[in-house]
Amino acid sequence: MQYDPKELAYGGLFGAAALTLPIVFHAVHLGHVFMPMYFPLMTLPFLVGPKIAATTALVIPIFSGLVTGMPPFYPPIALFMSAELTMMAAVASWWYHRRETKVIVVLVSVLLLGRVMSAVTGYLLGLVLDLPAKFTSVMSVVSGWPGVVLMVVGIPPLLRLMSEGRTGEPD
Repeated sequence: MQYDPKELAYGGLFGAAALTLPIVFHAVHLGHVFMPMYFPLMTLPFLVGPKIAATTALVIPIFSGLVTGMPPFYPPIALFMSAELTMMAAVASWWYHRRETKVIVVLVSVLLLGRVMSAVTGYLLGLVLDLPAKFTSVMSVVSGWPGVVLMVVGIPPLLRLMSEGRTGEPD
């Protein structure tokens, strides 16, 4: 199986961004609000195929957790984020490239799907850790809304800027 070198380079570049942005945001205590790991990992699916997008999204949260402690393994946030981001990246890439759907439609849809996954995992985590499950679920969703808004506002223009000079501008 051969991969396009350009896609591999994008995977590495956006994976590196997903590792470094959280360090900056957590330094000023805004990581949980703006979800900085999500921004590059939700941009990548519009540039590469599902395999590279999903693999990068699977590996980065776990690697980041091992190297920086963010996201933590206890509670198992790193594993939940890895599963959530993998699903979101795979669906976004497949949908965008196979169905030729507008960036904003795919992006908003997968971000909403991700927030649903976050609510469910927050609820289950609350049950397992004997915390108020409904509260944990709601907080896991509410705390990430600024990040969702940032992605909806920031990713489409970033993709347009990146596509200038190329044919097939994302819409």
